Amino acid sequence: MRLTDCHNFQDFRELAKKRLPSPIFNYIDGGSDDESTYRRNTSAFETCDLVPNVLTGVKDVDLSVTVMGQKLDMPVYCSPTALQRLFHHQGERAVAAAAEKYGTMFGVSSLGTVSMEDIAKQVDTPQVYQFYFHKDRGLNRVMMERAKASGIQVMMLTVDSITGGNRERDLRTGFSIPFRLTLNGMLQFAIKPMWGINYVTHEKFSLPQLAEHIDMDGGATSIGDYFTNMLDPSMNWDDVAEMVKFWDGQFCLKGIMSREDARRAVDIGCTGIVISNHGGRQLDGSRSSFDQLEEIVDEVGDEIDVILDSGVQRGTHVLKALSLGAKAVGIGRMYLYPLAAAGQPGVERALGLMRSELERDMKLMGKTSVDQLTRANLRFR
Repeated sequence: MRLTDCHNFQDFRELAKKRLPSPIFNYIDGGSDDESTYRRNTSAFETCDLVPNVLTGVKDVDLSVTVMGQKLDMPVYCSPTALQRLFHHQGERAVAAAAEKYGTMFGVSSLGTVSMEDIAKQVDTPQVYQFYFHKDRGLNRVMMERAKASGIQVMMLTVDSITGGNRERDLRTGFSIPFRLTLNGMLQFAIKPMWGINYVTHEKFSLPQLAEHIDMDGGATSIGDYFTNMLDPSMNWDDVAEMVKFWDGQFCLKGIMSREDARRAVDIGCTGIVISNHGGRQLDGSRSSFDQLEEIVDEVGDEIDVILDSGVQRGTHVLKALSLGAKAVGIGRMYLYPLAAAGQPGVERALGLMRSELERDMKLMGKTSVDQLTRANLRFR
């Protein structure tokens, strides 16, 4: 199977599975507990159908949107995800370059493997910085100041990860950073030697956003320890309100799932929220993002930019979310599988296919711009 044989999400997933050692593939691929929320995230889109209009004159389609002050050429952006250079040695550099090519936004994570400064030098595309709330309040301020100095326009605080989810696939393989592999996990690396060759022949793996603050060398701190020991589960709305005021710009909360929390986000001055359950990787049994979208848009959609992520695999999924009132849609696994499969060409192919799907589906819906999509285009079963 080659990159040119990949035409959809599942094709990219299959190619990534062939090329990655299984502990790393399962880290991307897995959810928490029984993975019920992970599965529901995508199946939720099947609960409603699109109702197209015809003979509307759709020669040209404008997919552009403005979200959190950023003008994007299409309503899909690359959500921040951790550890990208583990999946392919180009990591965030590949994703940022592909996002720039398609005129969309790119998120860099606190657990990213390329520094926000390096990304800012490489691309001009809008950059989101996703970070976690630490027990050390001084560290939170230092990280925000660093982001501002590097020119980042949008701050995105993840609020659903005050502790790590129970990802049982990782427990079975021993996946962690640093690696603590089981015997079977080590065997899986041995039978995919090209990954290891690339890993050791390119720049040393690191977490540059955190390097000055935690010691990842010599197994001193693992990712699990980071979530357990450094993040602050006592974080509350007053703490976040202070951060919003300190940042004094576009500030987004990622992981909002209730209308009450959406209202609080508006009240403390946030400019955006991401309806997200972390791709089904945190609280299993929670609602899907799409299932919650309508009531949250009804509550705050006229006052704040509502974004959706988790489970998006198709252009039609994006159109359904936009029709319900989302301003944009974030993708994660949808670019991580192609990244793992083929680096920058893989991510570019995935984004190109998504743009083609959106243009084709908009024409079939009889729409020439995103703002023409409304709930009149949907029927729930």
